[in-house]
Amino acid sequence: MPPNAGLSMLLPDRTRLWIPLLLLMSVGAVSAFGSQRGVQPLSSGAAQQEQYRINVDVEMVVLHVTVQDRKGLPVSGLTKQEFQVYEDGVPQTIRSFAREDIPVTVGLVIDSSGSMKPKRSEVVAAGLAFARSSNPQDEIFVVNFNENVSFSLPNRAAFTNKVDDLEAALSRTKADGETALYDAVGQALEHLQQGASDKKVLIVISDGGDDASKRNLAQVRAMAKQSNAIIYTIGIFDENDPDRNPHALKQLAQITGGEAYFPASITEIPALCQKVAYDIRSQYTIGYVPTNTKEDGTYRRTEVKVRAKGGRHLSSRTRAGYYAPISKTGQP
Repeated sequence: MPPNAGLSMLLPDRTRLWIPLLLLMSVGAVSAFGSQRGVQPLSSGAAQQEQYRINVDVEMVVLHVTVQDRKGLPVSGLTKQEFQVYEDGVPQTIRSFAREDIPVTVGLVIDSSGSMKPKRSEVVAAGLAFARSSNPQDEIFVVNFNENVSFSLPNRAAFTNKVDDLEAALSRTKADGETALYDAVGQALEHLQQGASDKKVLIVISDGGDDASKRNLAQVRAMAKQSNAIIYTIGIFDENDPDRNPHALKQLAQITGGEAYFPASITEIPALCQKVAYDIRSQYTIGYVPTNTKEDGTYRRTEVKVRAKGGRHLSSRTRAGYYAPISKTGQP
């Protein structure tokens, strides 16, 4: 488990994007980010007792950024100097920067309502395609939902990285009943926080309709904004499907830095899940210390722009913003 996982699980959702540098860091993490996070090596004598001194005064916002070319393919090889981060329109100084395939906590949220019955085999294939394309160290869970929400891994396991377990979880529920999409996404967002990885992702496969949830879309949107999760959605429906709601799927993806896909054919779904897996493994991780130091609990909008060398036209995508922490003293 990463050294900051326990603390991350205890933090309120709205402060989880702020990463206190009081966390104990592995030597590998320090070598990657040390000079940018205010970590200073000790003298050789002091180093026998403590490897590094941590600057505890800095809190960092971490963004996972997808960069694509005109064809929608991930772009590698960019440098920190080619990125600019803005918070509420104000330029920020990038303090940490990396592009590496790190383990991720992933939830597969699968619509198992009656309307999905003819599409069930392709959905199972899609989930397995994602699992096989993921980092072997990823921890994955499966949520199947109709009017009920169930966590479906064998032996009530919280997470797995075994394809056989995922196949069993995806296949064990029959498509039947009504649709509680918002309840399923809400419970999956809560379950994500139990994961060991700092990077967290939901993949939602549904028609976007909901006729059975206790939660509503506004409540789930608020949960998504307060979380540090990236949500990808795959909408499966016919044009004449009365239950379809692509708007809801687009909103959940957009505010979290994910993407919404609407395949023309269900046979495209496995390839899309492979694309999502590659997208997750190809993202840049950028950290900055906000110039706005007020701890007032307000929502701060974030934007990342890329100005690549040679004038290449590139697009970037990250979460729309985060909530600032609230001062313990009650003073902003």
